[in-house]
Amino acid sequence: MLIVEAVLETFDVAEFTLWPVADLPAYRFLALSGRLSPKEIGTAMASLAVYSSEDSDRATDSVGLVRQLIEAECVTGLGGVRLRDTETGVVVAPGCCCGLEDWRDWLDIMDGGEPWLGDWPAPRVEHSGPVVQLWPADGRSGLCTAPQAIEIPLVTLPDVLQTVRNDLSGFLVVVRQWADRYAPALARDLIAKLDEGLAISPPLRSRQS
Repeated sequence: MLIVEAVLETFDVAEFTLWPVADLPAYRFLALSGRLSPKEIGTAMASLAVYSSEDSDRATDSVGLVRQLIEAECVTGLGGVRLRDTETGVVVAPGCCCGLEDWRDWLDIMDGGEPWLGDWPAPRVEHSGPVVQLWPADGRSGLCTAPQAIEIPLVTLPDVLQTVRNDLSGFLVVVRQWADRYAPALARDLIAKLDEGLAISPPLRSRQS
């Protein structure tokens, strides 16, 4: 079974106090969806705010930090698309500095392209006729040492990415509930910012034009 997720890299929240966050390891991937707990939402929002705003350390309360995220030039979410094959155990994860905001670039594969999936270590994309092979990179060597790749028929790629879009849409729903508690006056603007910055609402096209 292939599991496809929109993932966001967490940051070190040990000293973060502006709202409740989950006790998760730093610099690991958190899968975004409408199934997150309130504290996991807090971790995701802290990561998005800190990575997107240059002055996040100056915020003194939740409203101030949410406002900085809304006013940021762009939404930066370190992460991207992660694929897991539960039968083989192969995991293809974003490389360093890959951005979740660019997840739609995976559609370039439909036209023979190779989306940027991060710096070292980063997965490798290989085209094989009607199938694309995704090779994971080893975190120590940076090389693709897995015995096999994850293979996806090109015709199914839009459906695969629709799963990512659905999870991000669900994430927006629970963020709205979260924002109603921690920054109610900014909730609508926050959702609009995330929706635009993470390219969630526009429908997926079957091919890049």
